[in-house]
Amino acid sequence: MVVPYKNQSKGKKEQVADMFNSISHKYDFLNHLLSGGIDIIWRKKAIKLLKNKGIKTMLDIATGTGDFAIEALKIKPEKITGVDISEGMLAFGKEKIKKMGVDHIIHLQKGDSEKLPFSDNNFDAVIVSFGVRNFENLEKGLRDMFRVTKPGGYCLVLEFSNPRHFPMKQLYAFYSRFILPLLGRLISKDPAAYTYLPESVQAFPDGPNFIEKFETAGFQAAQWIPMTGGICSIYFGQKAKK
Repeated sequence: MVVPYKNQSKGKKEQVADMFNSISHKYDFLNHLLSGGIDIIWRKKAIKLLKNKGIKTMLDIATGTGDFAIEALKIKPEKITGVDISEGMLAFGKEKIKKMGVDHIIHLQKGDSEKLPFSDNNFDAVIVSFGVRNFENLEKGLRDMFRVTKPGGYCLVLEFSNPRHFPMKQLYAFYSRFILPLLGRLISKDPAAYTYLPESVQAFPDGPNFIEKFETAGFQAAQWIPMTGGICSIYFGQKAKK
């Protein structure tokens, strides 16, 4: 199992929370800088898949500072609930949402992605961006996402993936191994955070392997949509109607 701090005895979940607490003050800036701003485009493309599907209630898991939830406002849901294990990230997210004047639609709260504090069949859509690879137990997290999705509802996952073809495969390997950790260390002051990121992407069961886990959790008609040469992927599925 890939963890942020290899010399600690804490579990992955606790280490991930500590890591995001330590970089929360620079998270949004670093996200946009290290991706060249293309993470904004990825979110837009992902959320468009939920357009015109009658989504009224949404759950954004591993919401961080709320960027995916904010993008989801474009499909005009009545309520979005965001959960995260990092209090530092949530604090920045709540402030951002309050300044935008959308805190009557988006509500952020602390919550464990593998033990969601919601009843069964609760949300029209469950979404998560750049968070599932941080789950301590991926299969358990996906099963709980399925549990809280309403019959006929949707699950949308946006996550980093490993490019499979030349030249993006070689370019991304160089960038993630040398450039990304250097910039992350200089700006965030937490070298482990941006060493962990490429390591966690490398270890993540992306593409067809993730689709298999996605379907095993219960989601049907699962799609895998690679973007930007395979650096990022959208996974999209639906819970069967009763």
